Amino acid sequence: MLVVTGPNMGGKSTYMRQTALIVLLAHAGSWVPASAARIGQVDRIFTRIGAGDDLSRGRSTFMLEMTETANILHNATDLSLVLMDEIGRGTSTYDGLALAWACADHLAQQVRAFTLFATHYFELTQLASQRDGVFNVHLRAVEHGERIVFLHSVDEGPASQSYGLQVAALAGVPAAVLRQARRYLLELESQPHSGPQMSLFNTALPEPVTETPELDRLREMVDEVNPDELTPRDALEWIYALKRERDR
Repeated sequence: MLVVTGPNMGGKSTYMRQTALIVLLAHAGSWVPASAARIGQVDRIFTRIGAGDDLSRGRSTFMLEMTETANILHNATDLSLVLMDEIGRGTSTYDGLALAWACADHLAQQVRAFTLFATHYFELTQLASQRDGVFNVHLRAVEHGERIVFLHSVDEGPASQSYGLQVAALAGVPAAVLRQARRYLLELESQPHSGPQMSLFNTALPEPVTETPELDRLREMVDEVNPDELTPRDALEWIYALKRERDR
């Protein structure tokens, strides 16, 4: 089993799908997109990828997820290829984490199928130190300023962070919302994790900062300046300019 971590849009699902396609092509006697490949016998390919409601049958996203997961756990063998993408995301954090851990552990210990298990629950990366045959890999990404750059390479070990706010910025979430989210995140990370009762609703969070044109202008002034190009005299004049702008 490979526990696959990394940011959204980093390539986790693509990495998993390409693995399934390569196995399928090889078993059909076709060429595969690789300079070399050694692929053993695989009896079936099981996937739990994607999300969506089945309104016509009255099934929620989570119900569909669990139905497909149950089918995999009942029918996969030690010759099966199993792709599991974000198990447990359709319910509460603690329920989801518990289910994801139990499913991964069952696949690794009991079924022993060839498995790619993508997750944002970093706790699951601890399985590699507790179970034989389980390893961590991650899709690389780096921060550039307040942005994120996806490197689309698979490296050993777990990811260092999820880059959720950076991906939200790429999606066009307003800057004011992202700044507020960063304040909430810092506050939440400083809180002790006391159990399932901890949530946004009973954790003291900072009051939202009221956005004003003056505040926007101050931010623009900060964004426009390059500290490396300022002489000591320029830096002092810039600080005075900031004070004058604040006191207007």
